[in-house]
Amino acid sequence: MQERIQRMLEGDESASPAWRWVGLTLLEAEPGRTLLEMAATEQMTNHQGVCHGGFIAMLADSAMGSALATVLPEGERHMSFDLKLSFMRPVQIGQSVRATGTVVHHGRRTAVGECRLEVGGDLVGTASASFIVYLPEKTES
Repeated sequence: MQERIQRMLEGDESASPAWRWVGLTLLEAEPGRTLLEMAATEQMTNHQGVCHGGFIAMLADSAMGSALATVLPEGERHMSFDLKLSFMRPVQIGQSVRATGTVVHHGRRTAVGECRLEVGGDLVGTASASFIVYLPEKTES
């Protein structure tokens, strides 16, 4: 498990400004799986009066990406290059969304993740993503 994931589990704030701005919290992590939570706030409201899907997409992407960080060696970086999201029902403002990210496959250069999004135990969406894996940069000694 990468050190940054372990630090967040121990209560440290995420180094990601985006995570802090949106209010993502890492609740659980084990090899190949993470659980994140995000509260839908007034600032996330769309024209229909519910949580904008882009915030839910960010949560799903972050859950899958952090799950990948639990199985990659320290120093390997990754970034999603494909994201598919299906919504089952809207997330109301004030609700907390939990995202369980899992690693389906990880290789030397690519990886695939899945995510289940729930509010109060009810399924509100699912997601999948493909990731590119960057090998650690070599430094001269």
